Amino acid sequence: MAVFPVEQGEELRAEKALLLKAEKDIEDGWRRLRNQKQLLSDLQAGGHDSRQAERLVQLLHETLIEWERHRVLIEERVSYLERHS
Repeated sequence: MAVFPVEQGEELRAEKALLLKAEKDIEDGWRRLRNQKQLLSDLQAGGHDSRQAERLVQLLHETLIEWERHRVLIEERVSYLERHS
């Protein structure tokens, strides 16, 4: 299906907005991960059971890696739309 220039322009603006949101979400996510790591460290230093906290830190890290991969896909789409508009 052919995409008309107006639709391409709208799609490009939408993808750029998604990219900005992804970048903010990733930045916020890394900040939350740092906070969780500090909380984990505090639990461990206090001699508390930290297994669930360790799992949460691991899951947050894995999620951020996936978010960064998704951001790359958005960047590639923006680049494609910029070249073809």
